Amino acid sequence: MFKWLAGKKIIEGSNQHSLTIEGLKEQINSQLHVGGDLTFRTLKQDGNKLVCCYMKSLIDKTALDEFIVAPLQENTHTEWTCEAIAQILPIADLSAQNQIDDVVEGINAGYVYIYVEGQPYGILGNVSKTVERGIEKAETESLVYGPKIAFTESLIGNINILRQNIKDTNLCMEDLTVGTRTKTEAKLIYIKDIADEGNVNIFRERISQLEIDHVPGTTVLGQLIENNSWTVFPQLVTTELPDRISIALMRGKVVVLMDRSPDALYGPTPFFTFFESTEDVYMRWNMGLGLRLLRLLAAFISVLLTPAYVAVLTYHYEVIPSALLVSLGQSRANVPFPPMFEALLLEFFIELLREAGARLPTKVGQTMGIVGGIVIGQAAVDAGFTSNILIIIIALSALGSFTTPSYLMSTAIRMIRFPIILLAGFWGGIGIMVAFCFLLIHLLKLDTLGGSYLSPVYPLRWKDLGYSFFRVPTQYLSMRPITNRPNDVQRFSAQKAKKKDVDE
Repeated sequence: MFKWLAGKKIIEGSNQHSLTIEGLKEQINSQLHVGGDLTFRTLKQDGNKLVCCYMKSLIDKTALDEFIVAPLQENTHTEWTCEAIAQILPIADLSAQNQIDDVVEGINAGYVYIYVEGQPYGILGNVSKTVERGIEKAETESLVYGPKIAFTESLIGNINILRQNIKDTNLCMEDLTVGTRTKTEAKLIYIKDIADEGNVNIFRERISQLEIDHVPGTTVLGQLIENNSWTVFPQLVTTELPDRISIALMRGKVVVLMDRSPDALYGPTPFFTFFESTEDVYMRWNMGLGLRLLRLLAAFISVLLTPAYVAVLTYHYEVIPSALLVSLGQSRANVPFPPMFEALLLEFFIELLREAGARLPTKVGQTMGIVGGIVIGQAAVDAGFTSNILIIIIALSALGSFTTPSYLMSTAIRMIRFPIILLAGFWGGIGIMVAFCFLLIHLLKLDTLGGSYLSPVYPLRWKDLGYSFFRVPTQYLSMRPITNRPNDVQRFSAQKAKKKDVDE
């Protein structure tokens, strides 16, 4: 009975029992139920028999013919042994293997298993063919300034892009496998002398401890490894921009890339990180500061403007100026619904238009969003379903949520509007304050990789405000953010950065 031993390097001399080619075929067929896709190609040489096992749909046929079959057929002087074959095949990725589970896993990943009858082990050669798209511009995170390229679904291609951005020899990449059935390749990436070992260990342990059959992408992986899965707020950032990942690595963050996923995942990422854009770095500091504060103000308006309208019209007419009160009364004269129901109805319409525009083809979706918004808004006012003023408020709230660079955070901001509108309709201004207090308490309880979610505001770290809440000139950011707990705190010498005059 043939005994499959642990895989070993190509060595000379072995007294282990061998397996016949027919026995090998039988064992592989018993584990791979793929029909005609599994191929066995047998070659003969002076009484020696050799078989190549592979999946037709996963291998590059040209590479198989040129780099495996042709060298074997042309080699008529050397006896076929695993050691000899390894010397003549012009393939970089070769490994000796005689574990049936590992052989089947390799074949399933696009490798060719070369086995010579009578040998104690065979060789796995990588001639896999990957289906991938070329490098394109970012879709969900479009930029005016900065590099426009985005990650693709190819892990090797994404690593290539990242290594071109960061040529530091301390850039570390650890191999991980995600999914017990799919066995998707992943990379844990960090800069060794900058990233905190605690953050690296948290990523490594949480991913390695996952017992799940399939993880579709990095966004799902982030939900699986973050601390609180019930909250609407994301605790890790996913991005398709390589330059954003490069900036994050230089600040001491830890990154995860997955094969077949066009987004990268990184952390720790406090709340204010989701309002940062790479454009802030490429623009002048004062422009970047203005845009960052505008995004934060827009998010605040998006959350509270509609609930404030509902609370004021339901309970607090006295705070409305007299001139505006007259126009409000005229606008709502024909509206039969209370302000809370009116606001919820229009918010629901806006979400319908947004979702329809996102699911339709690009040109059709843009037309649908513009025409649908105008037609439905005008028809709703004429039919007496809503007032003109609420149309303006709802539009401003929607625009405010769309200014957030992170799509996940933008969606979270839109979702939390609905319960706040309900509380404003039931209790007025008190309901808004109750909702705001609960929201603040919830954010204070959240953490990202063990750090505070509201850092650097809580706990207050003045030096880190220039990286998150504010944007200051680059020459004053000589220290890395303390929030990330970096090993190498200093980026550059602040004194040398301030020297601008050149001695003549």
